[in-house]
Amino acid sequence: MTLLEQLKSYLSVTYEDEETNKKLEGILKRAGDTLSRYAGYTMQFSSEEESAEKQLLFDCCRYIYNDAFDVFKVNFAPELIALRAQNAVREDETTDEIQT
Repeated sequence: MTLLEQLKSYLSVTYEDEETNKKLEGILKRAGDTLSRYAGYTMQFSSEEESAEKQLLFDCCRYIYNDAFDVFKVNFAPELIALRAQNAVREDETTDEIQT
């Protein structure tokens, strides 16, 4: 199942419509870009892998789809902060490896 198909299932979009698919593909891109900015690196999402980041992506898509993106940032602030912190730790570990 593709990422788009998984998102449609998550949003309970049960019909097939080219315009809706195009809209959801755009939402997936915007949500991925938004999360990448919060994380501080370009995030890659896989349809085959289940992760907290993918769940956050779908939640962000849900809020965008329902015209509530401004509320997403408030409701998911702890997760967004954790995403940023996770990247900071990853960068710190990489810096330590390079210096060693």
